[in-house]
Amino acid sequence: MTEAKSEHKRSIFDKFLDCISYVNSVITGIALVFLTVSFGWLVFGRYVLNNTPTWVEQVALLLVVYIAFLGASTGVHRKTHLGVSVFRELSPRPVQRLFELMTYLIMAGFSLVMAYYGYKLTLFKWDALIPLINVTEGLRSLPIMLSGIFIFLFSIGHLIHFFTDANQNDQD
Repeated sequence: MTEAKSEHKRSIFDKFLDCISYVNSVITGIALVFLTVSFGWLVFGRYVLNNTPTWVEQVALLLVVYIAFLGASTGVHRKTHLGVSVFRELSPRPVQRLFELMTYLIMAGFSLVMAYYGYKLTLFKWDALIPLINVTEGLRSLPIMLSGIFIFLFSIGHLIHFFTDANQNDQD
């Protein structure tokens, strides 16, 4: 199938998932730049000004959580997440398809657990403040919930393609 034909057949749901993935990439990119700049400021403050900014560590910990979880969900969408593919690659095609299906189902189930418990943790921690930066502690667990929701949506998208691509291959 040509690239233009493939692009033409993309559903609104696929475009929505691409948009989520793009926004996640932008957010993680900005967070990474801010993390780098803040550590530059930390080094400059410590060694040049002899005045270490105390907020950098707390901000860095917060940013790393967003970078890790939102980046991981984008990796699921782009199929660049970590996985062990040796057994799948050595297996016959029907078994490969079964492994692929199991992967999407397990990821969808795990992502629901992430979203649920991430939500509960965010609610539990919302009233506490992060020391030195005085923002709600719930912001540290919010990306767990968001990542769970996004991974679930991306897994559903992969499952849709798993079944529709199989049907199209049967018709060819």
